[in-house]
Amino acid sequence: MEPIHYLVTKIEGDYAILRTIGRPEEVEVPVALALLPEGAAEGTRLLWEDLEYTIIQ
Repeated sequence: MEPIHYLVTKIEGDYAILRTIGRPEEVEVPVALALLPEGAAEGTRLLWEDLEYTIIQ
């Protein structure tokens, strides 16, 4: 699968709302906080690759 860049736009309870970055259409998706790396907060940029999220700077 192709890597996808996301931005954490909002945290609501046990879920984070992620918005795609650098794609023709921006999509927002809810993701359980338990699936995100420790330290993910609003404004954090993430890379989804090989079924895993990592924080990018």
